[in-house]
Amino acid sequence: MTSLKRRTGMGSPLPGLSLERFATGLRADFRFAPVNALLLVGIFVAGLIVHLSLYPFSVIAVELALGSALALALLLRFTQVWEAVVILGTADALAIFLQLRPESEVLLITAIVAMIVAPSVQIAYQWERAVLLRFGRFRGIRKSGPFVIVPIIDKVAQYVDQRVRVTDFSAETTLTADTVPVNVDAIAFWMVWDAEKAVLEVEHFDDAVIMSAQTALRNGIGKNDLAVLLSERDRLGHEIQKLLDEKTSSWGVTTQAVEIRDIIIPKGLEDAMSRQAQAERERQSRIILGTAETEIAEKFSRASEHYRDNPVALHLRAMNMVFEGLRQKGSMIIVPSTAVETMGLGALGGLTAFGGGVEGPARAGNPGADDDADAPPSSQEN
Repeated sequence: MTSLKRRTGMGSPLPGLSLERFATGLRADFRFAPVNALLLVGIFVAGLIVHLSLYPFSVIAVELALGSALALALLLRFTQVWEAVVILGTADALAIFLQLRPESEVLLITAIVAMIVAPSVQIAYQWERAVLLRFGRFRGIRKSGPFVIVPIIDKVAQYVDQRVRVTDFSAETTLTADTVPVNVDAIAFWMVWDAEKAVLEVEHFDDAVIMSAQTALRNGIGKNDLAVLLSERDRLGHEIQKLLDEKTSSWGVTTQAVEIRDIIIPKGLEDAMSRQAQAERERQSRIILGTAETEIAEKFSRASEHYRDNPVALHLRAMNMVFEGLRQKGSMIIVPSTAVETMGLGALGGLTAFGGGVEGPARAGNPGADDDADAPPSSQEN
């Protein structure tokens, strides 16, 4: 899963080396932040100043103090457990004693104080709650800001982020109610409202939320047909959110919303559904066309009642139809003979033919006129 890979660091160049994630998880005893490293170095520097004020200047003392401060700060940054504090502190104190005896008491005390005080000062960010354990038992919740823990015996079990989180999850190749395999991707918006329950009641509550969301998504897919999944995504997301919230409330976690991002169906089924949609649209278009024809026929039937007893109106309508046809379609139009007789188009055609034939009789009365005009001039005889 993408979310699990991102949470555990899988897929990154340095998997599992997120120090901030380690410090806020169950594996660390405290958070050794930059402020703790600065406090550790400051204590060593103060001890070195006191040592040099009491004893003559020694290069070895300076190297031991500053080198120990830098090395311990770096090592505690990576370990962040009390066992490392005890082991590293003991080793450093032994090295100081062997190198500076009998003038080692100041730096010895400095090393002990630094190793105890520096990790004891903890800071929780504004959006965090720290779950504190003492001798393994729940001690309380520490809110945002600085707080102090007792060295060795106290443990910050976990820093819980109480902001709204966005987690993506999916249900791969899950059968719907009509036995169609689908892949569904979704996202969940959730938050921790009770840090004590989230840490003490369930192990890895973030993993539990993701797994529960996947199970709820699979159950929701199996109860609905494919058509319902495609058309009612919001309702499915609301059902998953309700089921998930009922399960996670006892863990101190509330699920605010679940949204379905994508529903992937097999390619063959996708093509079949596309053809089905095209056929449905073709059927609808034919129905609409038939309905239009029926309405037009009814309108014509009503119009015929008006034209039946009013021949003048019918005559004007016929002439208008002929005019529109000539204007839009060209100079040729075919009309029924009854329309020709009704509109008097026969007389109009006769007048047109008569006008075109006036020049013909004139040419018939003088048949040689054109021939004389076109003939070449003849030569005169003397």
